[in-house]
Amino acid sequence: MYRPSFIGQKVPDMELEAYSNNEIVKINPSKMGGKWSILFFYPADFTFVCPTELEDMAETYETFKSLNTEVLSVSTDTVFVHKAWHDHSEAIKKVNYPMLADPTSKFSKLLGVYLPEEGVDLRATFIVNPDGVIKSYEINDNSIGRNSEELLRKLQAAQFVSEHGDKVCPAKWKPGKDTLKPGLDLVGKI
Repeated sequence: MYRPSFIGQKVPDMELEAYSNNEIVKINPSKMGGKWSILFFYPADFTFVCPTELEDMAETYETFKSLNTEVLSVSTDTVFVHKAWHDHSEAIKKVNYPMLADPTSKFSKLLGVYLPEEGVDLRATFIVNPDGVIKSYEINDNSIGRNSEELLRKLQAAQFVSEHGDKVCPAKWKPGKDTLKPGLDLVGKI
């Protein structure tokens, strides 16, 4: 079955409520004011793998911010459930990035990550450029947790390619390492 890719598509233009710094705020993930963004979908608050992922992202959040990137976690829970989770979980108390609420699942459905038979989202991660265009995404089975260091490397590669359009990043690329300039001279030599 063919499914179109989200690469090169714009993030849906939609305002969502978020729990952020002990407040309820409104955020439109398609309009991040010149910043890159990470949309970090997860199944549900008060679960098992989810707090380990959100805590991991919280521990790397300052690094993401230093790269002009906002982290936005997203689930189908309400902002009130996000607050309760934040108040009662030692792992989630570390979260300083906005926790978006999508209780109608409209946003999740538009990005193809909603599981209607379970009423939750898949573990999905989208890297979005400052123009609101999706540059990378990954969707995992809900039994597979993610790692912020892997995501950080992908973000750095996306930012490098954005700044140096004639170069590409090979496997395991990290900032400061060699890149490639596509051309016939490389064909069959790598």
